[in-house]
Amino acid sequence: MSGWRESALEAEHEAVRPRPDLEALPSSELFVLLDDKLRRDTMGAIDWLLRVTPGATDPAVLIGEICDRLWALGVPVDRYRTSSTIATADADALGRTWVRGQGLSDTVYVRSQADDPDYTNSPFREASETGHWVDLWLPETPDDRFGIVPELKQDGYLHYICMELGAPVGISTWLTVATKEPQGFCDASRIVLALIAPVLGALINTRITRLMLDRLLRTYVGDEPHRAILNGNVKRGQVTTIRSAILFADMRDSTGHTAEISAVEAVGLFNSVFDCLVPPIETRRGEVLKYMGDGLLAIFRDGGDGAEDATRRALAAARDGLANVETFNAGRPGRRPVALGIALHFGEAAYGNVGSGMRLDFTVIGRDVGLASRIGGLNARLAEPLLMSSTFVRKLGLEAEPIGAFTVRGFSTPVAVFRPFEESR
Repeated sequence: MSGWRESALEAEHEAVRPRPDLEALPSSELFVLLDDKLRRDTMGAIDWLLRVTPGATDPAVLIGEICDRLWALGVPVDRYRTSSTIATADADALGRTWVRGQGLSDTVYVRSQADDPDYTNSPFREASETGHWVDLWLPETPDDRFGIVPELKQDGYLHYICMELGAPVGISTWLTVATKEPQGFCDASRIVLALIAPVLGALINTRITRLMLDRLLRTYVGDEPHRAILNGNVKRGQVTTIRSAILFADMRDSTGHTAEISAVEAVGLFNSVFDCLVPPIETRRGEVLKYMGDGLLAIFRDGGDGAEDATRRALAAARDGLANVETFNAGRPGRRPVALGIALHFGEAAYGNVGSGMRLDFTVIGRDVGLASRIGGLNARLAEPLLMSSTFVRKLGLEAEPIGAFTVRGFSTPVAVFRPFEESR
């Protein structure tokens, strides 16, 4: 219990029953309870945390060092856990648990319902609702106090603390620490935690906010555009041009499919169709740049392997997407089958910021994008599920069956289209 002023010394048996008011004291009052050495060491740890560059350090390394520094300050952390709510397409919260001698593990949570029992029966909820730490001396804590209690006891922990850290709007972050040391977290160690927690919370929330922003941007604008936005490409008129295979897909007669169902059911149908298309695209290093109601636009970059590689990846993705739709239809006997039209072209796709004032859209434009869309319009007209432009066929390096040349809106000369020989009838 070194580090205390003599007036603050307590008997050892009282260390596991800490003062309940310490967490609520302002930093100025907490600092004066520490002797000069522990005060200086705690300030040094705070200074170190303030200098950590968010996102620059591997989480396992960073959290391991945080726990080692806490231990050196007399806070015997054997188990360290943070949990932060996040708003992404695939998760509701992210947990990180560090155990001495075992390292770091991540857990992704998806909320099963509005009142998720994993949360309602957790110390997190009590810490949030009361605004106070949940401080448990585990040998005296009933197993049904919280869902985590039996697990903590089984793993040999004696003292557990859960606190909510200050968080940005829309994010909640909790920190928990547990120890197996017989003295638990004495008042001295709780003072150090109370002093460090606000700075630690700012660091965690900065990293979580950056992670959430990265995932949200990738979800809504695609992989490469999201990197461009994060790198500062946010001004109107900033455009990047890339050469790629272009895949345009849409659902035929979507109005007819959705006329007899609710808007919510229509969204579910479209999502099911996209589930058929997107995995084959992403598996072959394609990028979905735009969803357009019942269709999508994707590109396969000419990334150094040549146009032939990009076009072959695009063709394989298109075939798999159509096969997946057939499987989807087979699983819905008695329902009107979904039909897709996919157009493939090779050329330049320009994407960037288009709009007015403070409302911009990161969109894809250009002649070749327009041509892919117009070829897509021929799918239904020609009753062909998969069409390729002459440019695409030339870059593909495989023979294809010509269907003909057709006039399309916006182009002065007829557009020649092909189908793979396997698609011939």
